[in-house]
Amino acid sequence: MQRIQQMLDARGLGHITAGPIDDVPTPDEPGHPEYHRRQRATIALTRWQTATPYRYQQAHATHPQVTAWADRAINDPRTAGILFLTGPFGTGKTHQAYGALRRIAEAGPDRFELIAVTAPDMYALIRPGGSERGPEYEVKRLMRVPLLLIDDLGTEKISEFTEEATYRILNERYNECRPLIITSNLPVSHPNGTDLHDQLGARITSRLAQTTTVVALSGNDRRLGAA
Repeated sequence: MQRIQQMLDARGLGHITAGPIDDVPTPDEPGHPEYHRRQRATIALTRWQTATPYRYQQAHATHPQVTAWADRAINDPRTAGILFLTGPFGTGKTHQAYGALRRIAEAGPDRFELIAVTAPDMYALIRPGGSERGPEYEVKRLMRVPLLLIDDLGTEKISEFTEEATYRILNERYNECRPLIITSNLPVSHPNGTDLHDQLGARITSRLAQTTTVVALSGNDRRLGAA
């Protein structure tokens, strides 16, 4: 070892001070926040795709109010409130709803769990005999899931069961400030026609009115190929 040191000294290499080591991870390496955000986004998008019907697999939110709501849900879910998309058939309500959920997934949140269901399927699920786990289990699952989409609310004929079940789900999510997306052909209120107040009752529309971003979509029915 002494001879080696003498040889290094003779060449001026005996006392080299090591420079700094660049061990800071890049965005493509574990340990960097962006790397882990991408990993979370990949998992979230897989869950989004599983919950999204094939027709809406390419959905992207484009309406400014919808993207703004989704961004609130990304930054602080408890401030997002309810997104209520209303308008005639075929104006893109469901497309925008799934697009909003996709936008949230792409952000790579720490937790991404959702249930997306049409209102008729939801009521069928929580009626006695509709689920092997029982209606109460399903109601609580809808209350507590971090993200919930109820599509076509108001299409069911009003009944005591419909009103009570809907109120329980919306009231729990309202109290716990959990994000909720609703689409409906009915407006929240209408001076001369049928609205959600008529269809679902005052208790529900009162909850909707307090923390809801209402987005009214208009235009021709896209399903008919109209411009």
